[in-house]
Amino acid sequence: MAEKPDIYGVIIIGSGPAGYTAAIYAARANLSVVMLQGYQTGGQLMLTSEVENYPGFEEGIMGPEMMNKFEQQASRFGTVMVPEDVIEIDFNVRPFVVRTDSSEYRARAIIISTGASARWLDLPNEKRLQGRGVSACATCDGFFFKNKEVVVIGGGDTAMEEASFLTRYANHVTIIHRRDTFRASKIMQERVHKNPKISVLMDSDVIDVLGEDAVTGVRLRNTHTGAETTLPTQGVFLAIGHQPNTLLFKGIIHMDHAGYIVPVKHTMTNIPGVFAAGDVTDHRYRQAITAAGDGCRAAIDLERWLESQGEDVGIENWN
Repeated sequence: MAEKPDIYGVIIIGSGPAGYTAAIYAARANLSVVMLQGYQTGGQLMLTSEVENYPGFEEGIMGPEMMNKFEQQASRFGTVMVPEDVIEIDFNVRPFVVRTDSSEYRARAIIISTGASARWLDLPNEKRLQGRGVSACATCDGFFFKNKEVVVIGGGDTAMEEASFLTRYANHVTIIHRRDTFRASKIMQERVHKNPKISVLMDSDVIDVLGEDAVTGVRLRNTHTGAETTLPTQGVFLAIGHQPNTLLFKGIIHMDHAGYIVPVKHTMTNIPGVFAAGDVTDHRYRQAITAAGDGCRAAIDLERWLESQGEDVGIENWN
């Protein structure tokens, strides 16, 4: 391959299912594509053990392996991969200018697919046991806890939904909340209280997760008395929310109150030529397959937008 072009057709920021799918579609449309993957490539699936609900993998696939396949497929069609974080974007110039720690890239269009990160409690053993019983996605991992005892940490609608979902697999679910009242809607609370497979433990802080190679329990502290106890469990699901990775775009790209990007037309943001896809725009589903679908939509929207602008950014002159 020759030297990189002075101006790419598209810069894709982020490297989860949305970003890789967008890269596949854009590169196959003969656009010059560079993906700024970030230093932590692959998104949240890199923290997932086995993925069994993505079509085409009938025996399941490990999250990191799946992301590696996504990357290889995008690379096959000519996407340039750069494993660096974006530190600055100039949206006021055309072409757009995107800077990393070591270089500068220009492109006619941008797809933002930086995803969202689950909020964690920063407990001593929390990260060590991720994928070994600690999860932030019941929909993704609930199946692996058939006939087991699990806990859900949180007090909002998400916690109630996760707990209800987990009763399909687990023997019993305990919701642990640090306050004496839930933030969840009344209808969600009622649903939980009526479910015989769910119990509630209020006024309790989880101060650590226990276990060597797998979760065996959680350490709790009563928020009133300070007394510490151990609750045996085989699974810990955090449901304390997600944080979209949009700080870099704050005050520039339109977002909702929680920081999720709100497109103004299909996948295009308030800045013409800037598109958004995946969990960075999605606070409801947060699944690999919906993110991938968003990436497809964004790439098609981008291609049509470039055509409407009379842009010619194909790769025929540099590959």
